[in-house]
Amino acid sequence: MESDKEGLSLKREVGLVGAVSFIAGTIIGSGIFISPQFVLYAIGSPGASFVVWALCGLLSMLAGLCYAELGTVMPESGGEFIYILRTVGKVVAFVYAFSYIIVVRPVSTTGMALSFAEYAVAPFYACTPPQLVVKLVAAGVIMVLAVVNCLSVRLSTAIQVVSTAVKMLALAVIVLGGVVMLFQGHTENFDNSFQGTNVGVSSIGIAFYQGLWSYDGWNTLNYLTEEVKHPKVNLPRAIVIAISLVTFLYLLVNVSYLTVMTPMELMSSNAVAVTWGNKVLGSWGWIMSVAAALSAFGSLNGTFFSGGRMCYVAAREGHLPHILAMAHVRRLTPSPALIFTTAVSLVVLIPGDFQSIVNFFSFTAWFFYALTMSGLLYLKIKKPELPRPYKVPIILPILVLIAAIFLVLAPIIDDPQIEYLYVTLFILSGAILYIPFIHYKLFPGLLTKLTVFLQLFLEVAPTEKNV
Repeated sequence: MESDKEGLSLKREVGLVGAVSFIAGTIIGSGIFISPQFVLYAIGSPGASFVVWALCGLLSMLAGLCYAELGTVMPESGGEFIYILRTVGKVVAFVYAFSYIIVVRPVSTTGMALSFAEYAVAPFYACTPPQLVVKLVAAGVIMVLAVVNCLSVRLSTAIQVVSTAVKMLALAVIVLGGVVMLFQGHTENFDNSFQGTNVGVSSIGIAFYQGLWSYDGWNTLNYLTEEVKHPKVNLPRAIVIAISLVTFLYLLVNVSYLTVMTPMELMSSNAVAVTWGNKVLGSWGWIMSVAAALSAFGSLNGTFFSGGRMCYVAAREGHLPHILAMAHVRRLTPSPALIFTTAVSLVVLIPGDFQSIVNFFSFTAWFFYALTMSGLLYLKIKKPELPRPYKVPIILPILVLIAAIFLVLAPIIDDPQIEYLYVTLFILSGAILYIPFIHYKLFPGLLTKLTVFLQLFLEVAPTEKNV
């Protein structure tokens, strides 16, 4: 990651091709290699799973277009934190920052690390690999990438470029293999494709959680709004092109999976791409395991690479410890933020399994997406005079808000679990912390001494935002 001086210099250097690549490259990660079985298991039928994948793409696009308007009305770095801060207020913005640092980002990191581990160890086990082995490998990759991103921007960038090429090649192989099988007449798994569909509210919600995990990253460009050339045109255009391409590719990949595997085989597979590779490529099936692991590795690296930006903005606004807005004096990497996020991720990894992690991530993320959509509606109704280089019809944020509320409430209504109450209470606890530590700034002397100690120990210094 670049130093904040460079990363936030706000030079408009990202054109349409770069913007499309940035969105698509961030979205396509480990999800499409591991989520299809969970979507199918939750919704119950192949036909309904295709509908879920298509609707997840549509919802991501509508939400992305709404974010395009927010990004041009408030052209600041920080994504949801800035939008919530400017529309809802300081307390809720702090709650978001607190939840993002402690829940959303570590849970996302842990989910991708578990995806990597599942594929990395799959070739070495004939059946389901032991969870302890999977978690140890996941912990190892988190620490390796944390060290890489703390030490070298150039190396982490190289990893990202190579892994993006590998993931695109792997998906192309899966799509082409499925097309060949279809032309050979293997369509039996699509007979009565909607039979057995689960229509329960909770089942639909969980299926969307798992599908939307694979589309996570649709809002990535909002962290680069000030660096996009002609954002009025390129921001919405890049979102439409990138998400349309990803949705089309995801549907083709799912068709290929179900052409090669029966629904039962797909649902029982721990690593879908590996099972697909073994059935189609035979003795070369291990290649898909390597490709999927490298894709997850690249996604995890991208999370580390871009993860410090929101920390910087929140720290500058006084909502997080100032140490999180600092960078290494020589390597120009956001090492304090990376170290802290890594530590929290390792704690989250201990009890979590992939499916639960995705559910809690989605529950928390869509709660804040709903707040962000509410902020956009507020701006449209109460402040119509604000300059809007790009704007969407008011029906779009309303539809996304309704969908977000459904996604937050669906798992609770039909199948309430105590874990969702814990997550909600944890989110709300951020408001309690805001009053003493942010509003009244308790223990400033102790915090200052700790900051100075960490500055010397980590060799970091404050960064300045270039406007």
